[in-house]
Amino acid sequence: QLPDQQKTNESPLSWFRGAYLPPALHPLNKTLVKGDKWKDIDRTQEKRRSFLHDFCKKHNSRKKLQTHLVHLVSRIYVEDRHKVLYCEVPKAGCSNWKRVLMVLNGLATSAHNISHDDVHYGKHLRKLDSYDLKEIYTRLNLYTKFIFVRDPMERLVSAFRDKFEHPNSYYHPVFGKAIIKKYRHNADEEALKTGSGVKFKEFILYLLDSHRPVGMDIHWEQITKLCYPCLINYDFVGKFETLEEDANYFLQLVGAPADLKFPKFKDRHSSDERTSAEVVRQYLKELSKEERQLTYNFYYLDYLMFNYTIP
Repeated sequence: QLPDQQKTNESPLSWFRGAYLPPALHPLNKTLVKGDKWKDIDRTQEKRRSFLHDFCKKHNSRKKLQTHLVHLVSRIYVEDRHKVLYCEVPKAGCSNWKRVLMVLNGLATSAHNISHDDVHYGKHLRKLDSYDLKEIYTRLNLYTKFIFVRDPMERLVSAFRDKFEHPNSYYHPVFGKAIIKKYRHNADEEALKTGSGVKFKEFILYLLDSHRPVGMDIHWEQITKLCYPCLINYDFVGKFETLEEDANYFLQLVGAPADLKFPKFKDRHSSDERTSAEVVRQYLKELSKEERQLTYNFYYLDYLMFNYTIP
């Protein structure tokens, strides 16, 4: 609900209009960047920012905005010391980014000794939607906002492998059981009881079903619906494909301690091969041509917005 003083005849969004869609792309403050080794990464970064800004300018319309500010920022983590906002995109380096934010915030001395459970269930970091509207508005306007993205199909296959090909006490009983029940003909009792062993094709049938038996999940939700990149003007757009150099350049930009480097380790299932383009190809072989096309269509905006090549 809007505060009483805001209940006027104006558009319900106009009172925090300045929080996003600024008329121009703000220049990044690069005064803290030391040395010439970041020049190429900086050039790439400027191209990405301009591309996203131009895309949004061309395709966005205020008339379509129906979402309340608090919902728009529900995936954004706050680090007040270095004045940064991070929109979490699962399967694009988010666990290690949250470790880094904990170090920046003084909650840990090193990113390397923070467990997976501490990162995801420890409630150490605050999200932007936990602040009042004025504080949200202030941070959106003054802090450096960043996002890290990934090729949509790689992200999707990575999420499937992580959640369905390994034991999981949440995804198997909640998603697995519902998926097997609806999409597997003659499923045996054990599969129906445990929800284990979901096949990639079954997972895609669930993803593309407008009457899904169980809702969406952040691990395979479109980035456009997690981080609203045309409503929130991100200052920095990193990519998983160049994760380490992008991340370390960003840490320079915000004045992180010199000894803080982005961690290289894989958060879980470290013995598994990383989800690469070749791994994705093997999974896509399980789908029909039409299913592949519909899956691309599902992530169409993510492909376009972040300038990924549509297969």
